[in-house]
Parts: sequence; C-alpha cells; structure tokens
Amino acid sequence: MPYLPDPERYTKMKYRRCGNSGIKLPAISLGLWHNFGHVDQLENSANILKLAFDSGITHFDLANNYGPPPGSAEENFGGILKRDFKGFRDEMIISTKAGYTMWDGPYGDWGSKKYLISSIDQSLKRMELDYVDIFYHHRPDPETPIEETMNALDLIVRQGKALYVGISNYKPEEAKKAIGILKRLGTPCLIHQPKYSMYERWIEDGLLDLLGNEGVGCIPFSPLAQGMLTDKYLKGIPEDSRAAKSHGFLQKDQITESKIQQLVQLNKIAESRGQKLAHMALSWILKDERITSVLVGASKPEQLADSLKCLDNTNFSEEELNSINRILSNS
Repeated sequence: MPYLPDPERYTKMKYRRCGNSGIKLPAISLGLWHNFGHVDQLENSANILKLAFDSGITHFDLANNYGPPPGSAEENFGGILKRDFKGFRDEMIISTKAGYTMWDGPYGDWGSKKYLISSIDQSLKRMELDYVDIFYHHRPDPETPIEETMNALDLIVRQGKALYVGISNYKPEEAKKAIGILKRLGTPCLIHQPKYSMYERWIEDGLLDLLGNEGVGCIPFSPLAQGMLTDKYLKGIPEDSRAAKSHGFLQKDQITESKIQQLVQLNKIAESRGQKLAHMALSWILKDERITSVLVGASKPEQLADSLKCLDNTNFSEEELNSINRILSNS
C-alpha cells in the first residue's frame, strides 16, 4: 500500500522561526549523516523517514559526501522521496552541503566556485530534485577568498538551485564576514550549523550572540556528543558501543572514569525532570531561543521516536542549569 502521512502530524511538533526569515523549522530535524548510505538497509531508512514526517519533522539534512559511499545518502533519499513522498515535496525543507572531500583532484574539496557549483549540480541529480531549500558551505576554506565562496552561494540561489543558503562549522569571526558579504549580495545567510552539546560549547563564546543579533538561525549537530550523552555509558563502555570499537569520532580514551561520574550526576538531574539523559541533553540545547532546531540522527525508527520525547520538557529552572554547569565544570 502507498504511504499516507499521519493527518495529525503538524499538531505533534513545535516549530520555530529561523532568524529573521519567513521560514519555520521543526524543533527537531533529521540528519542523514549516518544510516542512509548504500551499506544500510533501504527499508529501514525509509521507515525512519516516514516516522519523521508522521511526527511533524519537515526538515531533512544531507551533504554531498554522506553515505557511505559518498553520495549514496542523497541517492537513497531521492529514491525514497520519489517512491513514498510523491506530492509532499512542498511540505519539506531539504538541505545539502559541500565543503569536504567529494572527488579526486583539486576541484572536489573546500570552497571554490568551481567545486560548489559542480557539487550542487551533482546533488540535485542524485536526489532527482529541481532545487534544495537550503545549500550550505560545509566548512571554511583557509585558502579560497571568502568572497568567492559567498559569491558562489549567491549564484546558486540566483540560478534557482537553492532557495536559501547557510554556513556550517564557521567560527564567530569567519561567520561575521560570511554573513556580511551575503547580506551585501542580497542573499542573506539563513542559518548556521555548528557542533554544539553540553560537552562542546564553543558557540557560546560569541557565535550565538552574533547569530541572534544578525537574525540568522542556528541548528546544532552532534547534540549528544556522538552518543556520550546517553545512558549507554553510565556503567562504563559497552562492548557494542562506538567508543569500544573506536568507530567514528568517539574514542575509547574519551570515556574516562571522571567523565562517567559526570554522566551519572547529569543522569540524576534528568531523572528528577522525568527524562532520560539523552532527552535532557536535547532539551538543554532547545532552551535557548536563538536555537532554531536540533539535528538528530537515528539508526532505527524507535530511536527517533525516543529522541522526540525531549520536546515534552524544554524548560529548565535556574537551579537545574546551575547544577548542570557545576557538574560540567569539574572536568
């Protein structure tokens, strides 16, 4: 039978204005960094997307190199979109990015106009789309003039290949330059995608203030610190965990005894709020009105359903926040 979305889906989600734009994003957005490549089970990926849409998640975030192999997440997403979501494209915000290595040679990486224009063309072809809603530059390029990179983003919008543009992984000074250039070009920066969690708080040192003052949205990724901010590590390092296998960005030596004690203390606060540690970690990010949305990943539909429970309680008392900061300062 064809997929029919839940007619009550928009009553299940909270939506937030993205900076000074006309766009609202769901408080929780779905990132396709993992679990959507050719190495993954396609029907599981499709079921995650269906649950997301049924839950009011309208924003789906990709990048040219997501997979593995690179490009396969876009291909799979495009195929599922065509098969199961025909007629619902206008209810979705679809984003992709370019900035990390995608193909061999000097034109398949970083931030040249050559790379960005070629990349958006390839992404649209893989997803079988006429345009994406948001196109990001994925990371700053230390060698290409920032004017060239921002001019490429502006051109992509003027060509009709993206409706909005954003930046990712830009530090405050870099972001300030990029936002200023895009504003002068007439294609304002819609949103910034930084890494942010209880354990990675660099955006609090100027970036959040900048985005708030400039009317630019913010959508953090890795909000659970690669799974560290879950109940998985409360009793040590499980054999089947990312840290035990040292896969990806979470390494075994990061899960120290003092870190485990921190997690146990944070978990006690979460329990007093009626939450799991992961729920509280997501809620903690959403407490700031300058945050538009939080990107979460999921390896199965049940995992996504669990993450959505964070929306049940996004308010924190001053005492709770002080306790969390005190625990985190004891590193």
